[in-house]
Amino acid sequence: MRTIIVATDFSDIAENAVEYAAAGASIIKAKIILFNSFKLPLHASNTILSVENVQHLVDKSIAALKKRASELQQKYAIEVHTESSLLNVEDEIERLITHHDAEMVVMGMAQRSLEQDLLGNTTTNVIQKLKFPVLAVPLGVSFNGIKRILYACDVVRGIQKQILDRIKDTAGLWNAEVEVFNVQEKIADLQDAEMHPSHLLEGQMENIQYFYKNVESNAIIKEIKSEIESYRPDLLVMVPNRYGFWASIVHRSKTRMMAAGLDIPLLSIPL
Repeated sequence: MRTIIVATDFSDIAENAVEYAAAGASIIKAKIILFNSFKLPLHASNTILSVENVQHLVDKSIAALKKRASELQQKYAIEVHTESSLLNVEDEIERLITHHDAEMVVMGMAQRSLEQDLLGNTTTNVIQKLKFPVLAVPLGVSFNGIKRILYACDVVRGIQKQILDRIKDTAGLWNAEVEVFNVQEKIADLQDAEMHPSHLLEGQMENIQYFYKNVESNAIIKEIKSEIESYRPDLLVMVPNRYGFWASIVHRSKTRMMAAGLDIPLLSIPL
């Protein structure tokens, strides 16, 4: 049985992602691990609380999580387990994926802001730091199946087989078609490449309906958003580039930049 980790802090954004994941899990008969990283309320963390008071807050959070799991089980007829922790979100998600042999993490996608552009948020931090697939779901998006997948690739960095295998698995699961989309400053350079995408895709996307599209431009984010409007995919797939701390300030991940302001879910598949 497929297992999916779904993180929630009970906010509207997170709970929308929970509903999206549960609706999808009910169709493919997947199991959900509903996870909450408990944090003390700000007013409580600024005061000295007894062990008993802290435990009361933790117990209250756990009870809310179990109640939510029960509601999902009844509504979607799926298997839902709960996990909670006071530890760092990224560390705990990594542990849970390994422990439960989960295939991905589902989280809510926050709206774009200047603060997010500069510092990111919990979801973008998970995308950037962890080597596991993360599905970021924007507020207001409901699950209605997946019929079109847009894979925004970087041909210069290569199209890796492990990424194509994951996309093939997702497309095959939902009987979806795939558009492999590349934005390149000079398409002429692409034609001279030894490993042209057409050769890389040929033989690796068998039994999947797909096509490849090139666009000549140096405005990558703008072109991806334009293609989303044109193609109307149900899912955007990207591979995050990883930088060190100082480099990341200058070279902000395009995947992280896309993980906000979209009206479709973003599946980040790391190398």
